[in-house]
Amino acid sequence: MRVGVIGTGAIAWKHAQAYKNIGYAVTAATDRTEEKGRKFAAAWGAEFVATPEELSRRADVDFLDVCTFPGYRLAALELGARYGKHVLVQKPMAVDLETAGPMIQVAREAGIQLGVVSQHRFDDSTLFLKRAISEGRLGKILQADAYVKWYRTDEYYARPVKGSWAGEGGGALISQAIHQVDVLLHLIGAVDEVFGYWHLGAAHKIESEDLVCAVMRYASGATGVIEAATALWPGYPERIEIHGTMGSAIVTGDQLTTWDVRDDEGEPAPISQQAKSGASDPMAISLTPFERQLADFGEACKNGRKPASSGIDGYRALQLVRSIYTSCAEGRKVEIPAVVL
Repeated sequence: MRVGVIGTGAIAWKHAQAYKNIGYAVTAATDRTEEKGRKFAAAWGAEFVATPEELSRRADVDFLDVCTFPGYRLAALELGARYGKHVLVQKPMAVDLETAGPMIQVAREAGIQLGVVSQHRFDDSTLFLKRAISEGRLGKILQADAYVKWYRTDEYYARPVKGSWAGEGGGALISQAIHQVDVLLHLIGAVDEVFGYWHLGAAHKIESEDLVCAVMRYASGATGVIEAATALWPGYPERIEIHGTMGSAIVTGDQLTTWDVRDDEGEPAPISQQAKSGASDPMAISLTPFERQLADFGEACKNGRKPASSGIDGYRALQLVRSIYTSCAEGRKVEIPAVVL
């Protein structure tokens, strides 16, 4: 598969290495900062082009990998639709549902695939837990939580767009913890009710939250907690905890670190303590799940099937994030309707 990259910041370099490892070619790249874009293109053997439209109409591009800030993703998708290119976007897929919904519709009407990068679905720990929970090995799920107690420096938030409502859609929850939000929804199912509290600019000069706590009720009846922060020095590996009537599982960073299940005779759990995490360094994350997700998206494009992390999956994660924000802002419980798109 041949890939055109729009936006050449740090995460695009991670993607480019993953593409190289799986045998995909980055053939073209663009960035509004020409010097940055040319440096990226030269490093990965791609051609730098001046605009996303020029990149999108190239015959040697099978799909677009959009690594921009969220506010540009709909425009990039519309280019993909116009020129018949599949589109993979970074998380979150948009800053609001009013944009995310039309993105799904545009892709559907154009007959192109829309994927959202949620690489932690492809961690060994998540793949194992998806099978184990489906097989009932944890029993009835009672509680499922995510704790993302990270730290980011003042320099990280130095650009005005960082932590802004218009540019990024919010702070720690939408930019960092949305990965764990997606994993909880993937493993446990929909959330139908939430109540949250936040600190706006607790430790950084930003307009959005760098600390938020929420309590949730899943549609299944299970309960859960999400804590997300970029204000807690020095930053600690993220955790997902899942507790059922037959036992408990804990994921720390990207590894399954606890598997305590009664009378368990199923597939051996991939227990490991060598976790990677972006707790204090955004790029200190494993490349393997990126390789798996990018390969899955390429196969979805070739075979006409839905990718494992689709636009609808991205919408559901964004819906939960926005519902928590509404609860924090308005001081009330928020009920979350089922997604029908």
